[in-house]
Amino acid sequence: MAISVWTSFHINNYFPSAPPSPGTQCKFSVQSVRALPTRIITVGKKRSHGVQLLVDEYISKLRHYCSVEDIQIRSNPKNARDMRVQVDDEDMATMNLIRSDDWVVMLDERGLDIGSEQMAEVVADAGTTGASRLSFCIGGPYGHGQRMRKRANISIRLSSMVLNHQIALVVLVEQLYSHMNRVIGCIIVRFSGHGLF
Repeated sequence: MAISVWTSFHINNYFPSAPPSPGTQCKFSVQSVRALPTRIITVGKKRSHGVQLLVDEYISKLRHYCSVEDIQIRSNPKNARDMRVQVDDEDMATMNLIRSDDWVVMLDERGLDIGSEQMAEVVADAGTTGASRLSFCIGGPYGHGQRMRKRANISIRLSSMVLNHQIALVVLVEQLYSHMNRVIGCIIVRFSGHGLF
């Protein structure tokens, strides 16, 4: 069952590890009434069957909270022999999918090292920027091009270890689902005593 009113949040404190029990204070301050549509853009080879099953499962769950698109761009779309040309081609293909009012999160091994709490803040803060969509970008085997690096609103990394791009995608969708699930659970608990749910 999908809830018809969605909420984006700015988090001043960290998430609790689980939704609070009744009577426990929620650590969120509610600021708006909709989650941003989300787009996940990945560059790479065809995903393995197991990875695709996991991604599809999490995206299906995420769609209870917001609109989600999973877009795959083939690595080296023009079969370039030079690595720099390949990165430029992938960069252009990715940039063609991004609108001027997207809030762009670039996943990069040199990005900000964040945990689950900070990931929640990234998602929440995007909802307060006036952006119409949240776009996560996972680059190809040689990373992101210069256009994406200049366009990205924030660059993050999901681990201090270098992750295979397919594993990074699974971690990303799991974290997005975990964030939405905890937030909605917290809001339901917080407001259930006030007759709002």
